[in-house]
Amino acid sequence: MSTNWYVIYVKPKNEKKVSQRLLDHKIDIYCPMIKELKQWSDRKKTIEVPLFKSYVFVNISESERQRVFEVPGVVRYLYWLGNPAIVRDIEMQTLKKWLTNDTVENYSLTKLESGDKISIKYGALKDQKAEIIEIGKTRVRLILEGMGVVLNMKLRDIV
Repeated sequence: MSTNWYVIYVKPKNEKKVSQRLLDHKIDIYCPMIKELKQWSDRKKTIEVPLFKSYVFVNISESERQRVFEVPGVVRYLYWLGNPAIVRDIEMQTLKKWLTNDTVENYSLTKLESGDKISIKYGALKDQKAEIIEIGKTRVRLILEGMGVVLNMKLRDIV
């Protein structure tokens, strides 16, 4: 029986609990964790926090996908284009390898939003500065700062 990696959305701040409960139900999971330095008024402490807040990866067959809902804290599957999002094995391996790489010290996830200033990383307009006007599912509208023109681009061309 073949399995796929799916992404489940869990209640906020329940990633660790849900992960353990899924393991107790004999479901293969991956919840990438990173270390963060937290500062309180009286002390500093390094704690482990989920890399993707409210998300846990599960490796399960299509026929057993409903089993995750037996676990308290699971809300729903993440969908992409009307189907449950599947993460390829190579992407999971890359993520695991990246997180175990000792030379990487700092992690940060950024969500693009209208008004953000960016630098185009690929294509004919590489290194051009722009401001995001609008973000769609696969395309983004930008104002190129140096030229004063509006540009429609595929998301993969800018990040």
